[in-house]
Parts: sequence; C-alpha cells; structure tokens
Amino acid sequence: MRLSTKGRYAVMAMVDLAKHSDGQPVVLADIAERQAISLSYLEQLFAKLRNGGLVKSVRGPGGGYLLGHGADETRISDIILAVDEPIRATRCTPGAPLGCSGNKVRCLTHDLWEELGNQIHLYLSSVTLADVVAQRVLGLSGVIHRAAHGVYEPDSERPALTQ
Repeated sequence: MRLSTKGRYAVMAMVDLAKHSDGQPVVLADIAERQAISLSYLEQLFAKLRNGGLVKSVRGPGGGYLLGHGADETRISDIILAVDEPIRATRCTPGAPLGCSGNKVRCLTHDLWEELGNQIHLYLSSVTLADVVAQRVLGLSGVIHRAAHGVYEPDSERPALTQ
C-alpha cells in the first residue's frame, strides 16, 4: 500500500505547523518553503484540514494557521482522513457487497489486504502530531539514521548495528 502525495504532504505540513507554531499563527508560505510543497497545493489541503476542524485560520496582520487541537490530541489518521485520503489496501469499496475482481467477486487475497488496511489505520490512530514532533516514532530506520550521523541520546548507549 502506498500513501498518496496528498496524505503525505498533509501530515508533513501539520507536523511543521505543530513544531513551529509556539502558540502563534504560522503562515502557509513558511510551511511551503520549509517542506518544499507548492503554496497553492497547501492552500487546498489546509481548506480541507480547516473544514475537518484540525486547523484554525487567523486573518489579518500576523495571521496564519494554528492547530485546531493540541498536538497530543491530533492523530495522524485524522489528518489523512481529513484530506479525503482513504486508509485501505484493497481496490474494493469498503462495505460493498461486490468484490474488486472483474466478475465482481472478492479476490482470494481480499481479507489479507483489508486487514492490512485496518492495521495501518490502527497504527496511524495511535500516533499523534506530538509523537512525531518529539521523534517518538523512530524505529529501526531512526536508529540507523542517528548512528550514521553520530547522533545519540544523552543517556543511552550507542546502538549496535550488527547483522
């Protein structure tokens, strides 16, 4: 399963907003520059995020966007769903009685892919913006990245990267 650009960019922009707001509105142009995302594309995404209640707009001088809820209350799955990005791995419409194959029956692997989509949704529902900003979702890829750049936690030992 692959998440589309719309979902990825929405999450990137919301993490940027959470990281840089400090209680003050953040201008979309700043997010666009930091994240290398088209400003017009961000405007479209933020309209959906605003309609979903995930961000609030502030007009006038010093205006921009604020989080609609605390970073610790905003789940990654909420962001993806707010921009109309389905979290599923099957071609079938969820809950549809007909399947995805040409003869309208469920394919042999339908349940496998449907459950994968459910697991992805559960995982993204367990991660908040605050988790991402605080880098609490670093798995093995984070350990490898930090080790490659000589960055280690102050009270931890150097990670062993043996095969």
